[in-house]
Amino acid sequence: MEKFATARDAALKLRPDVPVYCFHPQVLRDDARKFVSLFPGRTAYAVKTNGEPLVIRTLVDAGIDTFDVASPAEFETVRRFSPDAEMLYMHPVKALSDIRLALENYGIRTLVVDHEDEIVKILRIARALDIDQTTITVFVRIATKGHAAYELSKKFGAAPAHAVELLKRLHRIGFKTGICFHVGSQVEESETYERALASADWVRGRANVPLAGLDVGGGFPAAYGHDPNNGAPDTPTLETLMSDLRGSIEKWEFDDLPLVAEPGRVIVARAFSLIVRVLLRKGRRLYINDGIWASLSDSWTGKITLPARFIPDPNIRRRNGDPSNILPFKVCGATCDSVDILTRPFYLPETVDTGDWIEIGNIGAYSLSLRTRFNGFYPDTFVEIEQPFDAGDAPEGSASLETMAD
Repeated sequence: MEKFATARDAALKLRPDVPVYCFHPQVLRDDARKFVSLFPGRTAYAVKTNGEPLVIRTLVDAGIDTFDVASPAEFETVRRFSPDAEMLYMHPVKALSDIRLALENYGIRTLVVDHEDEIVKILRIARALDIDQTTITVFVRIATKGHAAYELSKKFGAAPAHAVELLKRLHRIGFKTGICFHVGSQVEESETYERALASADWVRGRANVPLAGLDVGGGFPAAYGHDPNNGAPDTPTLETLMSDLRGSIEKWEFDDLPLVAEPGRVIVARAFSLIVRVLLRKGRRLYINDGIWASLSDSWTGKITLPARFIPDPNIRRRNGDPSNILPFKVCGATCDSVDILTRPFYLPETVDTGDWIEIGNIGAYSLSLRTRFNGFYPDTFVEIEQPFDAGDAPEGSASLETMAD
């Protein structure tokens, strides 16, 4: 992997026509260690957020020794870089063959359920492998709803009364038990955790079984760009949110339990930026070499404001307009279908033109995980960048939340 001081240096040296992922390893290490220092429990990095080998290797080197995994592919990736890492199998719905692989081949002993049939699956495999059931911890995921950019209560989670019955059943069987929840992705207010903890306390009191731990899930927000056109309140800083969370944990008296968190975005978002090229400017439309089927799904949904830095091609000697005039541009992706149009504009200098590059910051979370091979396009070029995206000159614009007419 080639190394450069800045993404601008990489763009001007490589002059790429394909998207280029800029990896900022020191940012990843710093953000991981910051989270670990602030959370009063174990940090289990959510591999689904970004499971690239270079990410897992860097996190292991930074001291992360616990990972939230959801599939055999994630088991294998983690084990490749850390033979001793603890893996928490926190997908509520699992295939029997995957449970067997987790217990037998990877030594996983922490799983999650939100339904009776999942208990039956785990018990069946544990008995078939003659595993001591008291060595297995099964968390019950409770349904909870909160204010987050991506709300995650519609698919998983047992209702509180149902969770009580599941905990009692697990205890009767002989499994160690825990409670977990997931408040959503990119939490917008710290009270969301407060409400989830109150629900967990209700469940704990009525189940009245010994608990091996509490898993507060993910949702910890990453720092993205600021959209002045958006009237929503600013996302709380990690320091503020974690202070409130610690207070809520003490208030509901969960501080005497082993605690686990499953951060994703907050650890890996700032660790990557993306260089894209303008393939064509057509009026106030920009056609770029990435899009909703690759790295820019967050820009498509409009949930996130991504900062954008203009990298002009020095070969373009004549430009129209005022470089200090920042305008919204409709952005179209690389594929040949008409769906591949971002629902929110990019705010960029008026002078942007065919052949220029744009560095899009803070795209480390989910952008790589969700890319597809649609139309044969698949971004897979990486460079290492020494300078963080937010160092140096401020970005000229953003992938804004404000809508724009065709």
